[in-house]
Amino acid sequence: MRTALQISLIVVSLLLIAAVLLQSRGAGLGAVFGGEGNVYRTKRGVEKIVFRATVALSAAFLLLALLNSFLPA
Repeated sequence: MRTALQISLIVVSLLLIAAVLLQSRGAGLGAVFGGEGNVYRTKRGVEKIVFRATVALSAAFLLLALLNSFLPA
């Protein structure tokens, strides 16, 4: 049981890393100093799907990490 939980934690963490890297499209160094001209923008299409997947994967990662820490060794 513990091994399956650890493997699923690794898989979810890799998917979460990929989802976060897919989101960092327009967040370059220029955006730090005000280079980004968009004040308000809504997410549409694939960007919205990736955002929601990132939220779901982070919730799954948190749940799996908590389960992993509370299970007996």
